[in-house]
Amino acid sequence: MLSGILAHTMVANVSRYVPFFLFLALSAIVFLLRNIHTLEKWNCFQTVSTLSQWHNSLSTALRQHLALLHPEHNQTYCAHLGQEPSVEEALEERYLQQSIAWPEPAVPGLPLRQSSDPSRSYFVIQPSAECSDLSGWEVGGQLEVMVHMQNFLGKAKRHGGDFLLARLHSQELGAGVAGRVVDHRDGLYSVVFPLLWAGPAQVEVTLVHSSEAVAALRRLREERPDRVYFKSQYRSGFLSETTMCNLCLPANQQPLCNYTDPHTGEPWYCYKPKMLDCDTRIDHAKGGYKKHLLTTTESMLFMSSTIKAPIKAVGMEAITVLPTTENKTATRTDWLKTPPSGYYYQGSWRPLTGVHMQQFKSPSSVVQCLKGKMVYMYGDSTVRQWFEYLNAFVPELKEFNLHSLKNVGPFLAVDSDHNIMLHYRCHGPPIRFSTVPTSELRYVFNELDGLPGGGDTVVVLSVWSHFSTFPVEVYVRRLRHIRRAVVRLLDRAPGTLVVVRSANPQKLDPEVSLYNSDWFSAQLDAVLRAMFKGLNVLLVDAWEMTLAHQHPHLLHPPEDIVRNMIDLFLSHVCPVKKKKKKKN
Repeated sequence: MLSGILAHTMVANVSRYVPFFLFLALSAIVFLLRNIHTLEKWNCFQTVSTLSQWHNSLSTALRQHLALLHPEHNQTYCAHLGQEPSVEEALEERYLQQSIAWPEPAVPGLPLRQSSDPSRSYFVIQPSAECSDLSGWEVGGQLEVMVHMQNFLGKAKRHGGDFLLARLHSQELGAGVAGRVVDHRDGLYSVVFPLLWAGPAQVEVTLVHSSEAVAALRRLREERPDRVYFKSQYRSGFLSETTMCNLCLPANQQPLCNYTDPHTGEPWYCYKPKMLDCDTRIDHAKGGYKKHLLTTTESMLFMSSTIKAPIKAVGMEAITVLPTTENKTATRTDWLKTPPSGYYYQGSWRPLTGVHMQQFKSPSSVVQCLKGKMVYMYGDSTVRQWFEYLNAFVPELKEFNLHSLKNVGPFLAVDSDHNIMLHYRCHGPPIRFSTVPTSELRYVFNELDGLPGGGDTVVVLSVWSHFSTFPVEVYVRRLRHIRRAVVRLLDRAPGTLVVVRSANPQKLDPEVSLYNSDWFSAQLDAVLRAMFKGLNVLLVDAWEMTLAHQHPHLLHPPEDIVRNMIDLFLSHVCPVKKKKKKKN
């Protein structure tokens, strides 16, 4: 039904241009008749060649008009590669793109002086709902902050699109919670915090990137996905060659080696070596980062002083939260449109998702939880960090020497006495590790299809960081294949526990921002959450667990944060059993 409507709409739109193309064709015929004597002097090859050029020009014009009529089909970067999505999947992708659409500056290419200046911008704590003055906040209520963005001229901005992060925290209580930022698209931003503990609470607002800088990042994502490049080495005997690789390479430069996954159509290409065959490829590696990506105006937007810069308060920046005087509880968040997944108190994460959080402070408690379990970890280095933490924390786990390259894997650790196995493997390309043997390049979805699953199987997935330089549709396609494999796994083995680790903010500077900006990560994270929503999987919210903590943001969070992630993970692996009520 939907495809029929789309086809009808397309035909209706194209029909409006039929007279235009008929006019072009008639003009060509008239030209031929008027110049027939000249054409007679040409040989047959010249005549056919000229007609062919006219035909190609008309065809190109028609394709360009169709692309303009249907911009949603004019995908950006090699999106035509891979399996064709179903109608439902295509609709989902369009919805995902719309859901992460970011406000653009009213006038593109504004100079630095008209962009957001964090030193001149400020926030103001709003009066509580219970009292007209700045007091009366209680546990179970909420705190609202209004952020006023100003440019370097000291004038109020009149458009939105700035990327802000915010948290409410108390260093003395070891407490913290992420705030929800609402862009009013007029230079004003509301930040809402739930009040979840009694005592001091300080507001912290950070400008990650100005709206003008975000516009430059968006351009790079769509126009320069090749800004991180990859390479592979080919070897046969004493002969060795290295060529460039990527998700998509221009085929008109030199012959290509096609390493597309046969099961899903996930694309990967390398330039063919001059002397060797494609099947002599022995490894995959990050080639490097391309430079000089920004215009002069854009480069001014990525100064260290404007990246992850604090915004100061006008007036008070901290409040005192009183114990509740009504029937409120510290976990009441139903009044929030998007409540936080949890908060820190006394240094420990307290989830608001209903799970009973346990603390696994001793190696023996971890062993008892994982007894008889096989834990498979797939993804980037942020989940490899989980493997490293558990392997170092639990002496009973003995790592097998698989002669794997450091920081690449695969890695394997076992506790034979308690029948525990931990396994880590990196995801398939694109992956920016130093060197990965081609024999170890595996796609997550293919690995999942090889697992029998069951109540003794735990799967942990973390796939996001290495997709930050590519258009969003590339990430959507990869998650679509992983999600299909997860659904198949849960269908054949419903007792399998599947855990998905989200993205997290990290340390940024002018150079890192162009490849790994938190804005890229936040966009991917929103897609990840939406695509796995409704499935029987556990989401470990690494974004909020990093943002709410007092530690500086790092790609690989400090051990305090990782420990809380592991505690949350293990609390789902071996949940506290509810006591049965005794019958009278």
